[in-house]
Amino acid sequence: MEKEFDNNDNEQVVEKKRWILFGLPFTFTKYIVKHDILTIESGFFTKVEDDCYMYKIQDVELKRNFMQRLFGLGCVVCYTGDTTHPKLYLHNIKNSKETKDFILKHSEEARLKRRTLNTLNIGAHDVEDIAEDC
Repeated sequence: MEKEFDNNDNEQVVEKKRWILFGLPFTFTKYIVKHDILTIESGFFTKVEDDCYMYKIQDVELKRNFMQRLFGLGCVVCYTGDTTHPKLYLHNIKNSKETKDFILKHSEEARLKRRTLNTLNIGAHDVEDIAEDC
């Protein structure tokens, strides 16, 4: 995991997407994980930058198939509350376990800092019916 510091001395993780064969970083995708935002930069001729605030990340999952384990790679899946990208994939990155833990820790800190609450719809469609029964 390549930890760097930005201009404000904030810790960030920078990883590059790699080919699964030999784990070579010959793709044009870079993942930048800061304490408050996750950025995916992709493309060579047309650069695309996609951001997601850390407080929107609700859960993080690590997936590693046999070939990825052989070459020390993994795929981190971030489940978000974002409407444009409900799932963010960080494909074939080195130090995937440490990156997943970094995202999980800082997303929880960001939620606590912003005092956001994740709610779950349990199928309570008609709340008015409950009030009438009382």
